[in-house]
Amino acid sequence: MGRRASWTGTSCPIARGADVLGEPWTLVILRDAHLGTTRFDEFRSHLGIADNVLAARLARMVETGLLTRVPYRDGGGRTREEYRLTEAGADTLPVIHALGRWGDAHTNSPTAAEPMQLIHTTCGQLTRPGERCDHCGADLTRADLNRLELGTHQEVPLAAPVD
Repeated sequence: MGRRASWTGTSCPIARGADVLGEPWTLVILRDAHLGTTRFDEFRSHLGIADNVLAARLARMVETGLLTRVPYRDGGGRTREEYRLTEAGADTLPVIHALGRWGDAHTNSPTAAEPMQLIHTTCGQLTRPGERCDHCGADLTRADLNRLELGTHQEVPLAAPVD
């Protein structure tokens, strides 16, 4: 299947957003990046994605400003690169969460799984991304949503964006 036409020049923000987020694998890579995955090998093992496809997606996500490359030294002293969320990438959290909620409500899973939940750091209660906490009513920023609760009630810290 060939690549569709680009929507980058359109005035419709939904089409422009779909142009960046609508490629296969992009949203699940973002999900893993929000959960702290940063290295190529980690993405590959978590997702079961082919190396060439992952390399192309990560390059495109850097190009569109969702991720940035950050150098690090591996155990052998070689300089490698990690992929970290930018502010634009971090701002996809409500989209990822909304898509997860929609998937829980309107699709069938072959195995039972509880939905991903966001925890408001200040009050410690479950909430959704938005302007205010569902529980305490306090104003929310992404920094206030620094943990996810997965189906097993395992809490995972959200990855912080790179400045």
